[in-house]
Amino acid sequence: MARDAFHAQLDALNRELQIMGLLVQQAISGAVTALVTRNVPAARVVVERDQDVNAACATIERMCLELIALQQPMAGDLRRITAILKVITDLERMADHAVDIAKVVMRIGGAAPVKPLVDIPAMATLTQEMVAEALGAFVQRDTKRTLAMIARDDEVDRLHKAVITDLTALMEKDSGTVAQGIQLLFVSSALERIGDHATNLGEWLLYLETGEKKELNQ
Repeated sequence: MARDAFHAQLDALNRELQIMGLLVQQAISGAVTALVTRNVPAARVVVERDQDVNAACATIERMCLELIALQQPMAGDLRRITAILKVITDLERMADHAVDIAKVVMRIGGAAPVKPLVDIPAMATLTQEMVAEALGAFVQRDTKRTLAMIARDDEVDRLHKAVITDLTALMEKDSGTVAQGIQLLFVSSALERIGDHATNLGEWLLYLETGEKKELNQ
């Protein structure tokens, strides 16, 4: 009976994890949409809703610590709980990066973009897909799925380098683009870091399955 209750609590943890992941994906989407549409009020909503992500993180952390204290899980289950604690740290940092993007929108305001936004929205789509895949793979303990997700980070990195190249050339040519160009570089960097954190989620699944933490994001 006690074991059944323990596994029910682990299932509840997985559900909370998926809810937190959805909040993070919504934050990324909301921040980049606000950037593309130059919608400052929408950017403020992303900043305000960060407290929901923090609350979800605190709830999961409390549930994990209660499981450890009250159930005294064995090695495999303890590793699973430890991995979840690491995962929520990465998710919380992704949400922070989304907030950083929203704050860029608030700084830029309604100014027209210095160049068409193509690669940055593509990066945002990729990172949201990576987060969804990483969480799905973690909950289902699907290492093949997580390795495929990690491979997609190469495309995020490629797009980030393209943004750097394009914006650097633009700023060198026209000094009037420098202020906004720097802000857009900041956005691209934030999205690249979100991709790295999604990769970390995959690494935590591999740790859960093997007991070894390997750096796969080179």
